[in-house]
Amino acid sequence: MKKIFIFIFIALSCLNGAYLEVDRWKSGEAFLDFLERNSLPLSIYYNLDAGDKELASEITAGVRYQILRDDNKTIEQVLIPIGEELQLHIKKVGSNYILTTTPIVYEEKEEKLSIPIVISPYQDIIDATKNYLLAHQFVESYKKSINFKRIRKGDRLVIFYKQRTRLGRQFGSPIIEASMVEVYGKKHYVFLYKNGKYYNDKGEEIEGFFLALPVKYTRISDRFTYKRWHPILHRYRAHLGIDYAAPIGTPVKAARAGRIIFAGRKGGYGKVIIIKHEGVYKTLYAHLRKFRRGIKRGKHVKRGEIIGYVGVTGLSTGPHLHFGLYRGSKAINPENSVQVTKTKLWGKKRKEFMRMASKYKKEIDLTLKSNIEPKVEKSFKYALSLKAKSNFAE
Repeated sequence: MKKIFIFIFIALSCLNGAYLEVDRWKSGEAFLDFLERNSLPLSIYYNLDAGDKELASEITAGVRYQILRDDNKTIEQVLIPIGEELQLHIKKVGSNYILTTTPIVYEEKEEKLSIPIVISPYQDIIDATKNYLLAHQFVESYKKSINFKRIRKGDRLVIFYKQRTRLGRQFGSPIIEASMVEVYGKKHYVFLYKNGKYYNDKGEEIEGFFLALPVKYTRISDRFTYKRWHPILHRYRAHLGIDYAAPIGTPVKAARAGRIIFAGRKGGYGKVIIIKHEGVYKTLYAHLRKFRRGIKRGKHVKRGEIIGYVGVTGLSTGPHLHFGLYRGSKAINPENSVQVTKTKLWGKKRKEFMRMASKYKKEIDLTLKSNIEPKVEKSFKYALSLKAKSNFAE
């Protein structure tokens, strides 16, 4: 119903010559800064509950957002993505503005890629598709299970993946469901199982991004969710991390070695530390009481090193650590990565997985024999008139 409402609302706006602006979120800009810069009432933020104020702290630098203006350049609506499932939706009602969280409307298509290796898997994927995230995901899915430097010219790769699009352009990270790459003619496979982890064709987990537990906690007070319909509030909520309840002052440790890229206050999250790890991963530690002495931006920390202490800064209802994990700009569930060793499938799960892997292998062989045109990402216009359009429902 909410999607239909947005569609109708914008369709009516378009009749008056409304136009759409598309821009990228500025690095270091807080939600309050955005409101002030666009002459929007600050009460939009101050009227939010604690959960939504915290969610506003999740806006990622570089994310594309949309502003709908009428022919007098007055802002009618704003859509700001939070992750890949929800968006902040500011809309003008009469002389006032209100903010709600709504699902992001997107299309999701299953795509296939089959190309010969000319330079390297990473570069060849980019050259064929213009999809940098797909190249990143492909390399990440194999981790260090194979040596890409040993691949020779003429070896082939195949990728089965899902890609979301929004406003005619790639949106979010692709999900690789199965892939194969040849190394001197020998095929190496990776398959995504329903638990969200990648396994080889023997049912063995590809060594993943493992994290140490960041705090000694008493209980998990809130778990990770991308999009959850609240039956009482009748609205969508999201919680892009895990909340570990613990007494004030409990030491907080780096979940993995890395370099601190942020140490300071971050909206509803209060005192925050963000650590950049190898590859495209980052971890976030929020609501800290204080930082350990010497902790600052640029400092390298070891896995298990104390970086701060549990507190209640920001919008916190009680002492806890909010722990977030990000692959690039996408928040992912930390519970899937907090473990010590890689796993192997057994019993019924292994049988189920092997059936799935066998099916994909046959499809990959057929794809190798086919001439499939790569899906190339399209260019994107950053501003367009909506006089003849009514498809801003996304």
